[in-house]
Amino acid sequence: MFNKFFKNKKILITGHTGFKGTWLTTWLLKLGADVCGFSLEPNTNPSMFEKLKLKEKINHNIGDIRDIEQIEKVVKDFKPEIVFHLAAQPLVRLSYEEPKLTYETNVMGTLNLFEAIKKVDSVKTIINITTDKCYENKEWVWGYRENEPMGGYDPYSSSKGCVELLSSSYRRSFFEERNINLSTVRAGNVIGGGDWAKDRLLPDIIRSISEDKEIIIRSPKATRPWQHVLEPLSGYMLLAKETFENNKNVGAWNFGPNDNDVLTVEQVLNIAIKNWGKGNYTVENNNKNPHEAMLLKLDISKAKHYLKWNPTYNAEKAIEKTINWYKNYYENNKDMYEYTIKQIEEFEKESEV
Repeated sequence: MFNKFFKNKKILITGHTGFKGTWLTTWLLKLGADVCGFSLEPNTNPSMFEKLKLKEKINHNIGDIRDIEQIEKVVKDFKPEIVFHLAAQPLVRLSYEEPKLTYETNVMGTLNLFEAIKKVDSVKTIINITTDKCYENKEWVWGYRENEPMGGYDPYSSSKGCVELLSSSYRRSFFEERNINLSTVRAGNVIGGGDWAKDRLLPDIIRSISEDKEIIIRSPKATRPWQHVLEPLSGYMLLAKETFENNKNVGAWNFGPNDNDVLTVEQVLNIAIKNWGKGNYTVENNNKNPHEAMLLKLDISKAKHYLKWNPTYNAEKAIEKTINWYKNYYENNKDMYEYTIKQIEEFEKESEV
């Protein structure tokens, strides 16, 4: 799929114990990369990272991105060629409870990583994972393009807008003159097996179904661009290959689903229940919930045109793949590393990348 590009490449992943980081680590290991991870301990129970036993398969480092000495030591010792930066406080609702933690982790943590990279000569490509929520959201029906203004109502979204501005500054002020290719990537709501985070729709659904409890949802009419986790990861990896080999196409990139895969929360819930074969739900009637965007779409024309990247799964297929992973975990007690590799191989076969 990537023409053996990642084989033997030295790759640092920050946030490798998280949901997206675990999938990315697994995929890069499958492709023969030399992976180093830097992250906090897994913060969910169960943890996909622990279930896949990745600790023994990589150069595994536990640390806090807010501690510049810790990240500097890992970068200096490992000397990565490519960096995928995923370490973050990623939850909107938690950002209302912990705004200081959110800004320190997302903004200052990114700055610490960039400062560490400045002190080595090995890094050629940085892929900085932000979010679709970095845009100033006007809740319009059009998808946001990469040149739209940054913004953010809640502290999480705002912090990621700040990270975009920080990245743009470091790219022009420090990295361009050293031929370090820094890009930021923005994805919509990502789903897939192995996510047990709080206040995320699919994990909340899975927890309730697996425990035979009623599913409680908020904002059933809220619309999101749903996509399987392998979709944006394939875009991040393709962009890393492109910028590493050609020293161009740096900047900001959207990786989202096609327009017809933008579904409401209630539609996603009904598809999930159908695929599992059981489940019932009720809508939470609570006017005290913090503000969350109701409509947010991405324009992915740039990635389609310049990278020849296209989504592989539609939303229904993405939900089906997600439910299948969890059913294998809860009902079949399968080797989840092997099953995860199987799902990656299925994606590779169907992908146009």
